[in-house]
Amino acid sequence: MPSGAPTKAGTGETRHDLEPLTTRIPALTQVDEATWMSGTLGDEDVPGPSLSWIDAVVTLPAGVADGLRSSMELTPATVAPGVVDGLRGALPTGGLVEGPALDEAFSSDGWQSTAYLEADGDTLVLLVVGE
Repeated sequence: MPSGAPTKAGTGETRHDLEPLTTRIPALTQVDEATWMSGTLGDEDVPGPSLSWIDAVVTLPAGVADGLRSSMELTPATVAPGVVDGLRGALPTGGLVEGPALDEAFSSDGWQSTAYLEADGDTLVLLVVGE
Protein backbone atom coordinates (compact mmCIF):
# COMPACT_ATOMS: atom_id res chain seq x y z
CA MET A 1 0.00 0.00 0.00
CA PRO A 2 1.20 3.54 -0.58
CA SER A 3 2.80 5.40 2.30
CA GLY A 4 0.18 7.21 4.34
CA ALA A 5 -2.58 4.76 3.38
CA PRO A 6 -4.48 3.17 6.28
CA THR A 7 -3.05 -0.10 7.52
CA LYS A 8 -5.02 -3.26 6.76
CA ALA A 9 -5.36 -5.37 9.90
CA GLY A 10 -6.87 -8.84 9.88
CA THR A 11 -6.58 -12.39 11.14
CA GLY A 12 -4.50 -13.60 8.22
CA GLU A 13 -7.13 -16.23 7.45
CA THR A 14 -7.57 -17.02 3.75
CA ARG A 15 -11.21 -17.77 3.06
CA HIS A 16 -13.13 -19.43 0.23
CA ASP A 17 -16.74 -19.23 1.45
CA LEU A 18 -18.93 -17.11 -0.81
CA GLU A 19 -21.81 -15.99 1.43
CA PRO A 20 -19.98 -13.12 3.20
CA LEU A 21 -18.90 -11.74 -0.20
CA THR A 22 -22.27 -12.06 -1.89
CA THR A 23 -24.04 -10.47 1.08
CA ARG A 24 -21.91 -7.35 0.74
CA ILE A 25 -21.52 -7.34 -3.06
CA PRO A 26 -24.70 -8.75 -4.66
CA ALA A 27 -23.11 -8.68 -8.14
CA LEU A 28 -21.03 -11.66 -7.00
CA THR A 29 -23.99 -13.99 -6.42
CA GLN A 30 -23.11 -16.28 -9.33
CA VAL A 31 -19.32 -16.53 -8.88
CA ASP A 32 -17.72 -19.93 -9.28
CA GLU A 33 -15.07 -19.56 -6.58
CA ALA A 34 -13.26 -16.93 -4.54
CA THR A 35 -10.16 -16.57 -2.42
CA TRP A 36 -10.33 -13.66 -0.02
CA MET A 37 -9.15 -12.03 3.17
CA SER A 38 -10.67 -9.30 5.30
CA GLY A 39 -10.20 -7.12 8.33
CA THR A 40 -10.34 -3.52 9.50
CA LEU A 41 -8.52 -0.40 8.37
CA GLY A 42 -6.52 1.84 10.65
CA ASP A 43 -5.26 1.68 14.18
CA GLU A 44 -7.21 -0.46 16.66
CA ASP A 45 -6.07 1.84 19.50
CA VAL A 46 -7.88 4.85 18.02
CA PRO A 47 -11.49 5.14 19.22
CA GLY A 48 -14.36 5.45 16.81
CA PRO A 49 -15.95 3.40 14.07
CA SER A 50 -13.74 1.28 11.88
CA LEU A 51 -13.91 0.67 8.18
CA SER A 52 -13.74 -2.91 7.01
CA TRP A 53 -11.79 -4.13 4.01
CA ILE A 54 -12.05 -7.18 1.79
CA ASP A 55 -9.46 -8.19 -0.79
CA ALA A 56 -10.75 -10.91 -3.11
CA VAL A 57 -9.68 -12.85 -6.18
CA VAL A 58 -12.83 -14.22 -7.79
CA THR A 59 -13.48 -16.61 -10.69
CA LEU A 60 -16.47 -15.40 -12.68
CA PRO A 61 -18.83 -17.79 -14.51
CA ALA A 62 -18.04 -18.48 -18.17
CA GLY A 63 -18.97 -15.55 -20.40
CA VAL A 64 -19.42 -12.98 -17.63
CA ALA A 65 -15.94 -11.47 -17.97
CA ASP A 66 -16.33 -11.27 -21.75
CA GLY A 67 -19.62 -9.45 -21.26
CA LEU A 68 -18.06 -6.96 -18.87
CA ARG A 69 -15.11 -6.29 -21.19
CA SER A 70 -17.41 -5.72 -24.18
CA SER A 71 -19.96 -3.54 -22.37
CA MET A 72 -17.64 -1.26 -20.40
CA GLU A 73 -14.97 1.25 -21.25
CA LEU A 74 -11.97 -0.44 -19.62
CA THR A 75 -8.30 0.46 -19.88
CA PRO A 76 -5.14 -1.51 -19.08
CA ALA A 77 -4.25 -1.28 -15.38
CA THR A 78 -1.00 0.58 -14.85
CA VAL A 79 -0.36 -0.67 -11.31
CA ALA A 80 -0.90 -4.03 -9.66
CA PRO A 81 -3.84 -4.33 -7.25
CA GLY A 82 -2.79 -3.52 -3.68
CA VAL A 83 -3.99 -6.79 -2.15
CA VAL A 84 -2.62 -8.07 1.13
CA ASP A 85 0.44 -10.31 0.97
CA GLY A 86 -1.60 -13.47 1.59
CA LEU A 87 -3.45 -13.03 -1.72
CA ARG A 88 -0.59 -12.01 -4.01
CA GLY A 89 -0.04 -15.59 -5.11
CA ALA A 90 -3.67 -15.80 -6.24
CA LEU A 91 -3.43 -12.79 -8.58
CA PRO A 92 -3.64 -13.54 -12.30
CA THR A 93 -0.28 -13.47 -14.06
CA GLY A 94 -1.52 -11.75 -17.23
CA GLY A 95 -2.68 -8.20 -17.81
CA LEU A 96 -5.58 -6.57 -16.02
CA VAL A 97 -8.08 -3.92 -17.10
CA GLU A 98 -9.91 -1.39 -14.96
CA GLY A 99 -12.42 1.44 -15.14
CA PRO A 100 -14.97 3.42 -13.14
CA ALA A 101 -17.91 1.39 -14.53
CA LEU A 102 -16.28 -1.83 -13.33
CA ASP A 103 -15.74 -0.34 -9.86
CA GLU A 104 -19.38 0.74 -9.77
CA ALA A 105 -20.65 -2.66 -10.93
CA PHE A 106 -19.08 -4.33 -7.89
CA SER A 107 -19.92 -1.66 -5.32
CA SER A 108 -23.13 -1.65 -3.27
CA ASP A 109 -24.73 0.04 -0.28
CA GLY A 110 -21.87 1.13 1.94
CA TRP A 111 -19.24 -0.98 0.12
CA GLN A 112 -16.94 0.68 -2.42
CA SER A 113 -14.90 -1.53 -4.74
CA THR A 114 -11.83 -0.97 -6.81
CA ALA A 115 -12.06 -3.71 -9.43
CA TYR A 116 -9.56 -5.23 -11.83
CA LEU A 117 -10.60 -7.71 -14.50
CA GLU A 118 -8.25 -10.15 -16.16
CA ALA A 119 -7.69 -8.88 -19.72
CA ASP A 120 -8.05 -12.36 -21.26
CA GLY A 121 -9.65 -14.56 -18.63
CA ASP A 122 -12.38 -14.96 -16.02
CA THR A 123 -10.61 -13.61 -12.92
CA LEU A 124 -11.80 -10.51 -11.08
CA VAL A 125 -9.73 -8.83 -8.35
CA LEU A 126 -11.59 -6.67 -5.83
CA LEU A 127 -10.36 -4.28 -3.17
CA VAL A 128 -13.46 -3.40 -1.14
CA VAL A 129 -13.88 -0.93 1.72
CA GLY A 130 -17.07 -0.41 3.70
CA GLU A 131 -18.88 -0.30 7.02
